[in-house]
Amino acid sequence: MTFFSIICALVLEQLKALPAARIGALQLAHAEFLERHFNGGEERHGMTAWGVGVALPVLLLLVLRIGLDFGYSFVGFVLDVAILYLTMGFRQFSHFFTDIQLALRMGELDRARRLLADWRGVGAEQLGSADIARLTIEQGIVASHRHVFAPLFWFMVLGPAGAVLYRLGLSVMQHWTARGAPTGERDRFGQFARRAFQLLDWLPARLTAITFAIVGDFEDAVYCWRTQASQWHDSASGILLASGAGALGLRLGAPLPGELGVEARPELGLGEDADVEHLQSAIGLVWRALVLSLLLLALLTVASWVGY
Repeated sequence: MTFFSIICALVLEQLKALPAARIGALQLAHAEFLERHFNGGEERHGMTAWGVGVALPVLLLLVLRIGLDFGYSFVGFVLDVAILYLTMGFRQFSHFFTDIQLALRMGELDRARRLLADWRGVGAEQLGSADIARLTIEQGIVASHRHVFAPLFWFMVLGPAGAVLYRLGLSVMQHWTARGAPTGERDRFGQFARRAFQLLDWLPARLTAITFAIVGDFEDAVYCWRTQASQWHDSASGILLASGAGALGLRLGAPLPGELGVEARPELGLGEDADVEHLQSAIGLVWRALVLSLLLLALLTVASWVGY
């Protein structure tokens, strides 16, 4: 039933996607509620908030799902599809990617800058067309992992509770350690959430990177992963971007112009500089990775049936 739950959720999401802004608003409200009630300026307060706002709902959902296996399997199937529909899907981020691609092809550079700034939460006024294309590919690679491949992995491990665990863990980490947040109390409050998410993302990030390598240029992807990923400020994102860049045969990363001068960023990948013509290649890489993942899951499902 796991395989069919995933297929149903993906089909539903393609037919009628939930508004990404509404999901983001709910996640923000959840994270702010926890911070408002638990942030006392110490790391242990962040640990308590994470336990109440992430671990407790996940535990309750896990118990509920196990209970539904005893005589209520169809209800359990519906719950699986509903949770996946809420936590996993391309349409929760792909509208940014598609709109930026269209704006660049139409020569609407200011619109592309505004869209990218809304997506990243960072100003893009100084960026040219090639810079925007490069950042869009980078953002798309990381977003595909966080919205599709990582929730899919945790769903396979813990069922719907796993997908909720990953997305709630990501949400509170992002909001409690937001770029530009004041130092001091908030930094200490978000430390546990940051470490917890790093643990949650350690294996899924590497599995996604391996999948990118398999469906792309394997040799270059592995080479870039081994030699370049550690230079990135975030280890998981560095692995994903280095592998993705190598698989695509592109150069990502590199310094960017900004309001306060040039933002230093290491170069990732090999080959051509990324531009608007490569955006479609990035989409193709992600879709091939998803198809491969679903094929492997289908084989495992068939193997489990044969085993019975």
